[in-house]
Amino acid sequence: MPPIRVLLADDHTVVRAGLRNALEILPNLEILGEVGNGPELMEALERINPDLLVMDASMPDFEPISAVQKIKSEHPNIKILIVSAYDDESYVVGLLRAGANGYHMKDQPLADLQLATQRILNGERWVSGSLVDRLTNRRVTIAPQNTPWLTRRQRDLLRLIARGLDNRNIALSLDLSVKTVENHLTALYRILGVDSRLKALNYALRHPEILASSGQEMVELEPTQVDHGLAVLIVDDNTRYRQQLKRLIGKIYPSSLLYEAENVSEALSLGEHVKPQLAFIDVVLEDEDGILCARRLRAISPLTRIVVISAYPDREFRKQALSAGVIAFLDKKDLDTPSMRQVIEDALI
Repeated sequence: MPPIRVLLADDHTVVRAGLRNALEILPNLEILGEVGNGPELMEALERINPDLLVMDASMPDFEPISAVQKIKSEHPNIKILIVSAYDDESYVVGLLRAGANGYHMKDQPLADLQLATQRILNGERWVSGSLVDRLTNRRVTIAPQNTPWLTRRQRDLLRLIARGLDNRNIALSLDLSVKTVENHLTALYRILGVDSRLKALNYALRHPEILASSGQEMVELEPTQVDHGLAVLIVDDNTRYRQQLKRLIGKIYPSSLLYEAENVSEALSLGEHVKPQLAFIDVVLEDEDGILCARRLRAISPLTRIVVISAYPDREFRKQALSAGVIAFLDKKDLDTPSMRQVIEDALI
């Protein structure tokens, strides 16, 4: 049996040495690398392709929740063990929801770290004993019947927070000043009843519907009390086209909930939490593969009916898409009202 490849990530050399000493004792483990910040981690993941990542969630140039989501989407078989000094419940739950396989407190014995590693490699979950009672006895909050309805700008902010962008990069992405972004974030936190980026992201994970536009909103109808009977995910790296497609769907089906993603990581996170009935995925997502995204989405949400779309229809793309189990491969130019209506009707059967 080949050795299990391990990558260690912590910004303190002494801590990494302690992790190495504890894990080298375990049989059939080979520690192939150590890193101390976010960029180094992402580079090492591509170079080493480890089976197990043991990492601190607090490192320079690193946003842990969006990073875990990205790592899991790009390396679906990797096991991730968080080793942290932070025991905040929202922090722990947020990372576990994002895809971490375990959360281990740094103040626990090294024997527990070894046990945690073995449990995770055997396909189990791990949470340090000091956290278990607090998490299992934590008060369960019931989602309100009407979650806050965000403006498009506020949804954009929440999506960019989930991608790990800081205020400066959010400002660049939205063509705003940093001060304006700070003001928008203050208003967003107030609406959600939270006081930090991490808590805002955890709220979105618990209530994914908050990231959706409504069909009514896209066609500028007065909002009415309707049952949202269709959840649609649109995956395209072109913001303008996503809005165009949302308006088209909203015109046909005003009571729909419309989610958007511009890359594979966002799409899979929404797919896991929303389970949309219908998804439209562009075949090319910057330097990512839309057909691979379709395969992964089907794996985590088997009932989602997927349509792959392209501005440049290609016979080989069509063949690959249909073999991935999508219901249709369509030219973007052909997505008019009648064809969209037919696709939606098929999805609701």
